[in-house]
Amino acid sequence: MARELLQRSILPSINCQHQLYPKRTRNASVHSFKPHHSVSKFPFSSINGYSSTRCHRFRALCHSAKATNDVQVGQDRLLKVPISNIRNFCIIAHIDHGKSTLVDKLLQMTGTVQQREMKEQFLDNMDLERERGITIKLQAARMRYMFGNEAYCLNLIDTPGHVDFSYEVSRSLAACEGALLVVDASQGVEAQTLANVYLALENNLEIITVLNKIDLPGAEPDRVVKEIEEIVGLDCSNAMLCSAKMGIGIIEILNAIVERIPPPNDTAESPLRALIFDSYYDPYRGVIVYFRVIDGTLKKGDRIHFMASEKDYTADEIGVLSPNQLQVEELYSGEVGYLSASIRSVADARVGDTITHYGRRAENLLPGYEEATPMVFCGLFPVDADQYPELRDALEKLQLNDAALKFEPETSSAMGFGFRCGFLGLLHMEIVQERLEREYNLNLITTAPSVVYRVNCVDGDTVECSNPSILPEPGRRRSIEEPFVKIDMLTPKDYIGSLMELAQDRRGEFKEIKFISEIRASISYELPLSEMVGDFFDQLKSRSKGYASMEYTFIGYKESDLVKLDIQINGECVEPLATIVHKDKAYAVGRALTLRLKELIPRHMFKVPIQKDMTNKRDLWADGDIGTYSRRC
Repeated sequence: MARELLQRSILPSINCQHQLYPKRTRNASVHSFKPHHSVSKFPFSSINGYSSTRCHRFRALCHSAKATNDVQVGQDRLLKVPISNIRNFCIIAHIDHGKSTLVDKLLQMTGTVQQREMKEQFLDNMDLERERGITIKLQAARMRYMFGNEAYCLNLIDTPGHVDFSYEVSRSLAACEGALLVVDASQGVEAQTLANVYLALENNLEIITVLNKIDLPGAEPDRVVKEIEEIVGLDCSNAMLCSAKMGIGIIEILNAIVERIPPPNDTAESPLRALIFDSYYDPYRGVIVYFRVIDGTLKKGDRIHFMASEKDYTADEIGVLSPNQLQVEELYSGEVGYLSASIRSVADARVGDTITHYGRRAENLLPGYEEATPMVFCGLFPVDADQYPELRDALEKLQLNDAALKFEPETSSAMGFGFRCGFLGLLHMEIVQERLEREYNLNLITTAPSVVYRVNCVDGDTVECSNPSILPEPGRRRSIEEPFVKIDMLTPKDYIGSLMELAQDRRGEFKEIKFISEIRASISYELPLSEMVGDFFDQLKSRSKGYASMEYTFIGYKESDLVKLDIQINGECVEPLATIVHKDKAYAVGRALTLRLKELIPRHMFKVPIQKDMTNKRDLWADGDIGTYSRRC
């Protein structure tokens, strides 16, 4: 289009080049060749009446042509299609199996993202996602695809692959009818692959198996297909083979999405019910909600009602994600879009809530998601006490975008005012801390991670304790229970013994071992969650040379012989250093901590004893003194 505008308006006013430059003879040298006009006056000077005004006009027309072309592409993606031609699907995979690369190719092949705008991990918008090479937040994108002379609307929801962000996966599955299961053709089935498949099957999704990275020298698609059929139980006779990096098999995957994933139900005439599956806070527009219309139709300007929070708003702006936000006038059943309604309170638009019309309300809420249960807790304290209100606001805004994050105020005699935060895992905790420091410019102190214990008191009460400082006195306690998880480790057979030794050292209880192939096995253990908080994952990777993977699920609380371990410095108990440990490991843990303190605390003019105290019974174990300065005359 830019070329056509150029030919119609600009080129006729410019004379041919031979009028400006004479033809050079065969014997003429380059240095002897001189044009009639100086270079400074060509081409945008007063030659043949071509002034600088026409130069600006040329640039404006080119910019207009580009904008017109972009608008045309956007309008093509906004064209309505029948509900029977809508496909809502997500992509699930173990970490590093090429899911984000496949998403990039789908966006590129459908023309959703133009070549000049394309970049690796296009939907991974956070700096942390690009630095670590992982997907942290789910993202949505609307694609338009032609198949059989018909236009289809493909709504893609990209999901994380790490076990800590499985809650993000469950949220995306609730908004889809199908899923692409991406498996590395060289690595085969991994632990998180199984977890994601089971989530998809629980949601009755149509699963399309995709074997990625078939271009690698070590790819074994036949072996991987056999593993999937034997372990997962899926029929892989029509599994798709592709190489997302090389662009092999992408068209076949798009065709399979159209042919095999069912369309949403046509319930456009029913009362509006839309499921919120994600949201984020915009400092100018307030809360932006991502939702899937299940029933009915939502139009711009409609008065809407959030059924769970009992709040009413006006839909100021609605649109689709393509993947950038494009405004539309209405969204009907089966479509995925976003909503801006000047929502200022983060508590009014929770993930899993149902949106309906204010005047014609739906009777029942949509089945939302299971509430995320925090597994790991730690304290977050600002280095500058004046940043406490800023930390509270940052956590509230971050919680809107991360529904699995939980927090409550906490006070420490050593660090002042802060918050006790709950996370799904150690990686989740690390990501939240980095986001708070980067996105909100906070300088934080993080305490050691811990888990929630249940204390059964003699008077029949049950107290949940995530902080040793609030643990009831020994006289009030009848028993202490700690959370247990079931862990499945997938490993090559050469590392079975090393991983079993690791699990047993962490108080694990062996359950079963299954050989999923001639060279790989699955080992199941039940062990306390507190034993996994720390370096368990690092040790698993180290002992298996990086080949093993793991996936864990919470199974409940079990009674254990736990004690409170206090650290005393100069005869005074230091509460922030207290911890809850198993009785058999109390001495080793306390000794390691006191020896570390002995190295870190500077010398004094007098000896300062460091001791550990178990359960306040005055069973003091001295691990040395802080040295004194030498006396010199």
